[in-house]
Amino acid sequence: MKLRSYIIALSIIVALVLQIVPMPLTVDKFRPDWVLLVLSYWALALPNRVNVGVAFFIGIVLDVLMGTSLGVHSFALCVNVFVLAANYQRLRNYSIWQQSVIIGTLSALYHLLVFWLQHLQTDVNFLFNYLWPVLPSMLMWPWVFALLRKVRRQFRIT
Repeated sequence: MKLRSYIIALSIIVALVLQIVPMPLTVDKFRPDWVLLVLSYWALALPNRVNVGVAFFIGIVLDVLMGTSLGVHSFALCVNVFVLAANYQRLRNYSIWQQSVIIGTLSALYHLLVFWLQHLQTDVNFLFNYLWPVLPSMLMWPWVFALLRKVRRQFRIT
């Protein structure tokens, strides 16, 4: 098989590694949502290949890697990918900065869903620190978008 068959999977694996790589505690709360960013790009670019089913599976993998209850990240990723896949034709026409604001909103939704599910399970209290990754995710979107678009075009992934 050619490498191009595995590009989507490789980009998701890289995002999973970036999501769990150890960082100092002062910087860790500002870690962008790498998995959400990569899944968002592929859901916008190729909604027929990266859909809610892929988000569910990757969410389960993320739950195992992060040590959370199974289904927490999976549900949050599924909701976000569903919103993107349902509106991909409209969202593709927005400028990169408008898409960045939408990704920031979806990142906030992601973190609020994860908090809500963890609150139902363990009675965790809400801290504003849960929403710190929203801003870095918004700022990283243009670079993630440009990089993955270049990869998609270079390998002619359809």
